[in-house]
Amino acid sequence: MNAPLGLEPRRITVQGDGVRLATYQWGNARGPTLLLVHGYPDSHEVWLPLVRELAADYRIIAYDVRGAGASEVPSRIRDYRLPRLANDLEAVIRALSPDRRVHLVAHDWGSIQSWEAVTEPRIQPLLASYTSISGPCLDHVGHWMRSRLRERRAGAYLQMLGQLLSSWYIAFFHTPLLPELTWRFGLARAWPSLLRRVEGIAKPHVSTTQLQDGQRGVRLYRANFISSLFRPRERHTDVPVHLVIPTRDRFVRPQLFDELTRWAPTLWRREVRAGHWQLLAEPQRLALWLREFVDREEPARRAS
Repeated sequence: MNAPLGLEPRRITVQGDGVRLATYQWGNARGPTLLLVHGYPDSHEVWLPLVRELAADYRIIAYDVRGAGASEVPSRIRDYRLPRLANDLEAVIRALSPDRRVHLVAHDWGSIQSWEAVTEPRIQPLLASYTSISGPCLDHVGHWMRSRLRERRAGAYLQMLGQLLSSWYIAFFHTPLLPELTWRFGLARAWPSLLRRVEGIAKPHVSTTQLQDGQRGVRLYRANFISSLFRPRERHTDVPVHLVIPTRDRFVRPQLFDELTRWAPTLWRREVRAGHWQLLAEPQRLALWLREFVDREEPARRAS
C-alpha cells in the first residue's frame, strides 16, 4: 500500500542489533513523539491509516522489524529472540529521538517484543508511555498459565484451554516448512480477502512484501515461545501502560491480561468490541483513544 496523499515518509536506515532497520517518519516535529511497532504478518504499512489520523499533531516514527518489510533479514532463528528485538527498538529511539521520550504504540507481535523493552530497566527511561494492542508479554503468559494450573478448579482450566485453542496456529508455526509453503501456495494472495471476511475490514491493504513477511515472521514464534512459556522470567515495569483489548479477538483472549497489575501497576485497561486488527478496521477510534491517553501523560512527562 502506498502512503496516503501528502504523507510520504522521511526514510532513514538505523543500525539495530546486528541488522539494518528501515524507519519512517511523519508529522508534526513539535508534537509528542509516537513510536509504532507492527505485528505479524505485517510491516510498517499496517499503521498508515492511523498515521493519516494523527500526523497533524504528533511526530510519528515507525519501522519494519527485523525480517519484515525493507529491513534486513537474519537467517538464524536465534537472531529473532526477544532481547535482540528489544535492542532494535532501543536503537531506533536513540537514533531518531535521542532527547525526547517516546510514546510506544504496538500491535500483536509488535506488542510482544515491546513488552520486552518496556520491562527492561535500561530502556524504560526512554519511554513516556506504552499502548499495547492484542499482544501480551510472553513471560506474563507463562506465569498466568502456572497460576491457572495452581488453582485446580474447572473454570481456571477452561480459561487456559480456551486460550490454547485460540493459539492453535502457534503449534503449526513450529512445524518445519509447512507455514512457509502455506504462504507461498495461496495464503499471501488470500490474505486481503481473509481480513475483509474475518475481521470486517472494508478495504484491506495489499502489501508488496506480504509473502516474505509471512514466511520470515514465523521465526519469531520459533525463537521465543517455548522458552518464555515454560521458563518465564519476572518482568516488571513502571512505564504507564494503556491496554487496548479487543474482546472479539480470535487469537488473544482478554483473560490473559487479568493479572497484569502485578507486573505493570500504572495500568489503564480498555476493552473494545472489535477484532484482532482493530487498528485497520477502526483507525479513527484508535486515534481518539491514543490522543486521550498520550495527552494525559504529556503533562506528567514534562513535570518529571
